[in-house]
Amino acid sequence: MTATAATPLSIGKPGTPWGPEEVAQWRETLSRKRLYAGEVLPKIEALRERFDVHSYGHIEYGLDSYDLFAIRSRHWHDDLPCVLVTGGVHGYETSGVHGALRFVEIYAEAFAGRANLLIAPCVSPWAYERIQRWNHDALDPNRSFREGSPARESAALMALVKPYRGRFALHIDLHETTDSDESEFRPALAARDGKPFVPGGIPDGFYLVDDTANRQPAFQQAVIAQVEKVTHIAPADEQGEIIGSPVVAHGVIEYPLHDLGLCAGITGAHYTTTTEVYPDSPKATPEQCDEAQAVAVRAAIDYALAHPK
Repeated sequence: MTATAATPLSIGKPGTPWGPEEVAQWRETLSRKRLYAGEVLPKIEALRERFDVHSYGHIEYGLDSYDLFAIRSRHWHDDLPCVLVTGGVHGYETSGVHGALRFVEIYAEAFAGRANLLIAPCVSPWAYERIQRWNHDALDPNRSFREGSPARESAALMALVKPYRGRFALHIDLHETTDSDESEFRPALAARDGKPFVPGGIPDGFYLVDDTANRQPAFQQAVIAQVEKVTHIAPADEQGEIIGSPVVAHGVIEYPLHDLGLCAGITGAHYTTTTEVYPDSPKATPEQCDEAQAVAVRAAIDYALAHPK
């Protein structure tokens, strides 16, 4: 008889949250599928001639070792508004990483002398390599942005940002919603937390997540309007929702960013948003997804500079 491969739903006991043993079993089901050093670092290195690049942290998981890099405006002026762009908080969300890098490569220099740009393009390299949502410890970095964070990736980014808090005009965090959310990651979440898995749906298209504590509807719509020139916007489902949240405007839902420990809530910026691209759509190519992310960043900065607080 052939043994059945382990899956998150087969790990541990139904109704019982995972402990260290189950987390270790989950980790054993994973393998490296791509290389941070081969796909991401060369693109970052290529930007050194035009931007300041520095390591803001170092993470080791057993034999795996990663330097975390940030890209900064070459001519940083303390009297200019600051902008934070983050990608790869969930390592499997490919266009978040490569969309951030595409923005720097193509569009960032247009903002020289107008804004201080700080870009962390791949917050979770271990997860990037394994195409996973969680980090090595089965923690979701994008629910871990809080003081004393147990997620090393989240803690490192918060330390990078801390000296600039209060100076950010904008933070845009680049994400994807994929078919694997429904087939792999949501079932894994249910198993890890000892809860039943409730099937849902995946929206077909791009959408944004505003902050319920700091709604900026005109800003969100300005970003949507520019992205819509690149790729399609996700419609509401029959309940008027996207992934279980009410659609408050064309392509926009809301979350309490700070309360949920989400990345987009770490800066105290006046303008914040989380992008969500759907890379599995038959109507979108990887090139479109990366460009949609880059255009969203450009549009967000344009709006923030044109409408200062």
